[in-house]
Amino acid sequence: MLKLHVENETSKLKAVVLGTARSNGPIPTVEEAYDPKSLEHIKAGTYPKEEDMVPEMEAFNAVFEKYNVKVFRPEVFKDCNQIFSRDIAFVIDDYLIKSNILPDREVELEAIQYVIDQIDPAKVITPPEEVHIEGGDVMLWNDYIFIGTYKGEDYPDYITARTNMHGVNFIKEMFPNKIVKEFDLSKSNTVAEDNALHLDCCFQPVGVDKGIIHKEGFRSEEDYQYLVNLFGEENLFHIDKKEMYHMFSNVFSIAPNVVVSEKNFTRLNNWLRENGFTVEEIPYSEIAKQEGLLRCSTMPLIRE
Repeated sequence: MLKLHVENETSKLKAVVLGTARSNGPIPTVEEAYDPKSLEHIKAGTYPKEEDMVPEMEAFNAVFEKYNVKVFRPEVFKDCNQIFSRDIAFVIDDYLIKSNILPDREVELEAIQYVIDQIDPAKVITPPEEVHIEGGDVMLWNDYIFIGTYKGEDYPDYITARTNMHGVNFIKEMFPNKIVKEFDLSKSNTVAEDNALHLDCCFQPVGVDKGIIHKEGFRSEEDYQYLVNLFGEENLFHIDKKEMYHMFSNVFSIAPNVVVSEKNFTRLNNWLRENGFTVEEIPYSEIAKQEGLLRCSTMPLIRE
């Protein structure tokens, strides 16, 4: 049996689900786009090709192998985008919580059923139908659970709004001993630089006391200030709109002092090294065209 254990974003990683870009399927139509960045690349004819994305994901896998992390990959289903494992489920403490994802993505959960079968069934949770929540919006920080949401009354109009207040309240009820703090995120169906698709697109902790943040990703100054007060201004690396667009905050921690980052994130990677981190740089710019990066591609199962 797999004994799940995840309490934060940075403790030493022991087991993870890493998505796959194999048999990724044809380029989506404009109508099929889930986010403005994919839409932009579909229209421009620059949507990423499978032969370019597979090596990026294998480079990520190689880093996990280097650090002796147990890696589970989804069963490959033909013509199915299975890159972003974080969307379909996530672990809090010793529970795996399934996301209520877009209906045509349910096959992605089937692809990791062999992993779910190794978990105590009492620890696998399927939320009620009204609960919308995706793993990119759920961030663990020891006693805290940070959750990205969208509080606008026009929530149904945004395909980019993935977690609702039912989702926030579900987590609050399930984990009464945690401090659950929601953040109202900026959304756009059409302009990628104005869209924080998930919380990890505009904020993520690194190490034991630091973080990467994009102020404009939050609709409320108070939400942004909450994180500044909690982490300290001096411990936060601020990214601008262009850097948010390129997914600078969507790195992935293998240990408190080891961060996997995109090789082109020079400003961020230099800051990480200056602050004592080992930075494992890999190419991931093709996958980034789908408005997801390293954290999006992973679902941690066990951290120390």
